[in-house]
Amino acid sequence: MRNWLGPLAFGLILAAVTTWAAIGAIPYGLMNVAMERLGQGGINTMSHGNLATPARQPVVRPSPDLAYSSCPYDLSAGPLAIDVTPVPGRYSSLSIFDAATDVIFVRNDVEAQGKPFRIVVARDGQAVPAGAEVVRTTHDRGIALVRLLLKDPKEIGGLNAVRRQSTCATVTKLK
Repeated sequence: MRNWLGPLAFGLILAAVTTWAAIGAIPYGLMNVAMERLGQGGINTMSHGNLATPARQPVVRPSPDLAYSSCPYDLSAGPLAIDVTPVPGRYSSLSIFDAATDVIFVRNDVEAQGKPFRIVVARDGQAVPAGAEVVRTTHDRGIALVRLLLKDPKEIGGLNAVRRQSTCATVTKLK
């Protein structure tokens, strides 16, 4: 009976270590894939994607009634400023995800009172502009995602001009 206790204990330890490693690594791997798929405009640059179709789904199960704008970011060169301009009379939201896929910030158009707003994303210890609304993170990388609700997919052309006013860029001046 003792002959199988050693292999059983080894198997259980190996299973526990593998599970722990997978749970720790999978979110980072998923974020890397998402950043690659959504980062067609580059890092620290807002891309205003086309509407999702059955043939074009950059992320799993995108909503066909939402227009997505995305900013894959890397804070290694400094903090990131995200400027969001809500489209009047439409639901929109900004969600910021860190490298572990955790949501670190959310604001919608109602909370913003329909007014443009700026968020600065920064690592702990990075200097930020005075008076800025700051979201601190422990990760250099992640994605900021702006969603705009459409009543009809055909109306995207008329809303694109306002949607494209939302931007992101590395903070270069600390005023």
